Amino acid sequence: MSSAAALVVPAIKRHTSTVIVAHGLGDRMFLAENWRLRNKFEETKFVFPNAPQIPITVNMGMRMPGWYDISDFGDLATRSDDEAGVLRSQKVFHSLIADEIKNGIPTERIVLGGFSQGGAMSLMAGITSPTKLGGIFGLSCYLLLREKLQGLVPAENPNKVTPIFMGHGDADQVVRYSWGKMTAEKLREWGWSVDFKTYRGLQHSAAPEEIDDLEKYLNQRIPPLGNKAGGV
Repeated sequence: MSSAAALVVPAIKRHTSTVIVAHGLGDRMFLAENWRLRNKFEETKFVFPNAPQIPITVNMGMRMPGWYDISDFGDLATRSDDEAGVLRSQKVFHSLIADEIKNGIPTERIVLGGFSQGGAMSLMAGITSPTKLGGIFGLSCYLLLREKLQGLVPAENPNKVTPIFMGHGDADQVVRYSWGKMTAEKLREWGWSVDFKTYRGLQHSAAPEEIDDLEKYLNQRIPPLGNKAGGV
């Protein structure tokens, strides 16, 4: 099952960090465009992978870019996830991380995140990554494979102390706000440090305040190095 090549926004100074951003059923390129216009993250390469075209059950089986199929929008505690699709996409993200490491980027300077489906995949692939990451973020998203996820975490758990950032609008009409909140609570219960931000009145979208909070998070996780060692 193939997908279009990832879109890449290269660093404009020495490449010292990489942020991999997974889309939902929409466009996240504006993040890099916004930061480039304001001369932010100049040492960072942004990678926007494209999901393969697959039938999405809740959209009457129409084929569209998706990291996994969605069969229903039922309760988070009882819904059934497309395990095969999730695990297939997990390999994609782990491969992208490995590519950045091969290119000379230190693992702690790689961040994985996304929105909606992409955010759900980023949380899942991030905490199960075999290598340590600089950060993991998920916007307007939820927990996947909740009954099996802990068993997919590597024994050494390299991202046990990697801070996770989550943001969610309390008026989200697609991915319920309660799902995001329960996800953060479950991850904390399992031992992860999660900063969960609520955005009043925000529907299934991003808001300037949320982007500002994400920017602060990234500045903490991948600060510019200047002439210090690290990067390529």
